[in-house]
Amino acid sequence: MSVKDTLKNAGEAVKEKAEEAACWVKEKTGMGTCDASTVKPHMAVVSSCGCTMGKVDGVEGSSIKLTKNDSPDGVHHYIPTAWVDHVDSHVHLNKNADETKRGWTSRAGASA
Repeated sequence: MSVKDTLKNAGEAVKEKAEEAACWVKEKTGMGTCDASTVKPHMAVVSSCGCTMGKVDGVEGSSIKLTKNDSPDGVHHYIPTAWVDHVDSHVHLNKNADETKRGWTSRAGASA
């Protein structure tokens, strides 16, 4: 790995931790909530009841695309960013596991 790559990786890690710290401050001070702009690929998505629903593949418009590798049926599922309660090292939803499964879809923007 080159010095340039090492510095790039370090910069990305610092950025990620700074976003997490800003989110924490917002939550603790009541100055707002974390939004989907802090959602990053490979983050675990956790329902309000604590169940892991999958991992983020990416954000497409107003939907979070989950990886198909973690999917129970082997396809991508999409959930609306409006379901995000908060983001720390995971994406926490304001829906429980059953509500999430009932509402996710296989098309971006089509979630209930």
